[in-house]
Formats: sequence, structure tokens, C-alpha cells
Amino acid sequence: MNYNKQIDSRGVATITMNRPELHNAFNDEMITDLVKCFKELALNDSVRLVVLTGTGKSFCAGADLNWMKKMKDYSFEENLLDAQKLAELFTVINKFKKPTIARVNGAALGGGAGLLACCDYVIAVDTALMGFTEVRLGLLPAVISPFVIAKIGESQARATFMNGVRFNTNRAMMMGLVHQISSFDKLDEDLEVIINDFLQAAPMASCMAKELIAEVVRKNTIEDARIYTCEMIAKVRTGSEGQEGMNALLEKRKASWL
Repeated sequence: MNYNKQIDSRGVATITMNRPELHNAFNDEMITDLVKCFKELALNDSVRLVVLTGTGKSFCAGADLNWMKKMKDYSFEENLLDAQKLAELFTVINKFKKPTIARVNGAALGGGAGLLACCDYVIAVDTALMGFTEVRLGLLPAVISPFVIAKIGESQARATFMNGVRFNTNRAMMMGLVHQISSFDKLDEDLEVIINDFLQAAPMASCMAKELIAEVVRKNTIEDARIYTCEMIAKVRTGSEGQEGMNALLEKRKASWL
């Protein structure tokens, strides 16, 4: 199995990439397995959020060398199909309606760094190295680029895509790729604080907040955004969670989802 999946009593699902001897690098099977796993979790109403992590010394080192050896002799059409399968993985994670947290236990390179760009919150161990290293192999971070540029911006993409440099977590945090840095000894303790913060939110509201961000970013004008956001707040205020949350506040009690 290329990954392990666990769901605890709180609805926290943990997906652990499980190819430690290959630094959790991607191959065809792993990509297919992860897509299937995220799609299944999206349909599971008991799941509140997902943590993505890796076993061993690395989070994910990008493409498996054996997979790359096969790709070297692919035709254009075969390469296109292969790239589309990888793009589906990043799209499924990026559009996952519930919160996603990357627990970065080690190096995240190439496509591994792309996974971070698709997650909502990233906590990384302080020794982790990251980078968009494709150009050093004569390749491009093409498939991950829409997600990465959306996360770190054009300026940081120019500074890192064209040289393939590896960088530490301090630089990754400055770029916006990482949100929090932890020591290995405190990684899981700090992760629990993050998880608990996310679980304070009403489940549906949390999902709708993610939808709100995506929609506002896509709006062409402030006027379009104004119309959409006014309709959204009117909708949630009259919804079950909005009513429960406001009643809990006024009655000085905890909301039902707590």
C-alpha cells in the first residue's frame, strides 16, 4: 500500500504517504491511490479535516526515479496523459471542500512541494528542505505551477522556478508556502493545536469559507464580489449553523459542534 489512512473519533483523517525507502516519491500507483483516497474522504460526512504527511525522513521527494525512467521513452501523447493524471491529484487536493493540513516531516521537493501549495495549512519541521527542482533535470514545474503561483505569487516563483534552488523552512515561510515551523520533537504537539483550532469552526461554515475564498479570487470586479459576498452572508445567517452559532453566543453556551 502506497499510503495509510486513519480517521479518529473527532473526524480527523490522516493520510500518510508510505514509501519511506523512496522518500515517498510519486509513481503511477501512488498518484491513483491518493486521488481515490481524497475522493472517498470528500464523500465521508464524518470527516472534518484531513492531515497529509509522510513516513520516514521525507515528506515527498517528487517523482520516483523508476517512474521517470519509464517516462523518458514516452511519446508526447503518453506524457500528456501522464501529466493529466498528476494534475488530477493536485486538483482534487486543492479543491477538497474540507480543511487540509500538511504535516511536513522532512524534505518536500518538486511535486512534493506542489502538495504543500494545495493544502490549506502547512506546518513543517525546521530541518525540512524544499524546492522546485525540476529545471536542474532539464524539466519544468509545469503541472504544479498554477497551485504554487497562487500560493507564493509570481515574484517568488521567478526566484525559485528558474534555478531549482533548495531552500529552508524559514525562506518557505517568508514565501508563504509554509505557515508554521516546528521542531521534530514538538511537531505533533503543535499539529494538535492547529487541528483543535480548525475544529472550533462550524463544519459547514468552514467548508463555505474555503468556497468563499476561491469564488472571490475568481471574481473580475469588486462589484461582482460585493454581490456574491452579500448573498453568501445572507444565506449563512439564515442557515442552521448560523442560527445555532448566534443563539449560542447570545445564550452564553457552547455551540453544538463543540
